[in-house]
Amino acid sequence: MRKLLFIALAGAAAELIDGALGMGFGVTASTVLIAFAGLGAAQASAIVHTAELGTTLASGASHWKFGNVDWGVVLRLGIPGAIGAFAGATILSNISTKAAAPITAGILVAIGVMLLVKFSRGRSTPPAMKQPYNPVFLAGLGVFGGFIDASGGGGWGPVTSSTLMSLGRTEPRRVIGAVNTAEFLVTLAATLGFVFGLWHDLVEHGLAVLGLLVGGVIVAPIAAWLVSRLNPFLLGGIVGTGLIFLNSPKLLALTDFSDGTVWGIRGAVLVIGLGLSALGVWRSHKTGRGEVPVADKEPALEGAR
Repeated sequence: MRKLLFIALAGAAAELIDGALGMGFGVTASTVLIAFAGLGAAQASAIVHTAELGTTLASGASHWKFGNVDWGVVLRLGIPGAIGAFAGATILSNISTKAAAPITAGILVAIGVMLLVKFSRGRSTPPAMKQPYNPVFLAGLGVFGGFIDASGGGGWGPVTSSTLMSLGRTEPRRVIGAVNTAEFLVTLAATLGFVFGLWHDLVEHGLAVLGLLVGGVIVAPIAAWLVSRLNPFLLGGIVGTGLIFLNSPKLLALTDFSDGTVWGIRGAVLVIGLGLSALGVWRSHKTGRGEVPVADKEPALEGAR
């Protein structure tokens, strides 16, 4: 019972991070299951994605309610993402894809640095929309993000949210809302792939699925409300900091640094990243660009349009 409660708390924490920043549920929950429950990468990814069937549905509905969703982006990103996720889940059920982890980590760290630089300037507020994304680009991003997510136990948010934010074509909250909503399709496809390959593992660890599901569903509305209220420059800066913090260990593992040095570098990343995020907020308010748009005061009506 104690173990189930711990997993539920982990699911709640993971969903709070994911729902507010557009990334983190898979990575956080998979890490907990591998480190504290002794599961393998494939089993952890299967459990996390099965639980996400409920958490992503709750998250998407919550983001829609608070006016954070662009349905055109959801479909153009989510359907190709589902294809990539099914392929990734099928492959992970049979082989390991750890060799590609440092490459993916390097890409995400670079995107994180780009986001930090962009949002720390505080010079321009992302448009409310519409600078439409290229459908081919969204499809390619969706396939890649879905594959990374299913094969790596997480990664949909870091790959897709950060990439779309770096383009600056819409507000960070709308990027996060669309990505989280599209994630339901990705999760559904990934779960089907794991059902075919790891059905017995899912049945054996059904309580872990339930714990993550309950914790995540409870917190999902809170996270969606939070992202609709955060300053866009703070939100973009925190996402960039999170990308660097989460992915730098995979790059530093290729070096001879000690564990203490690695944690020192990660601590420096947090201090510098949060400092730059605060700088972006200060600059945005100084120029009068950090206010929440008037339309955001009626999120339910905006989401219904």
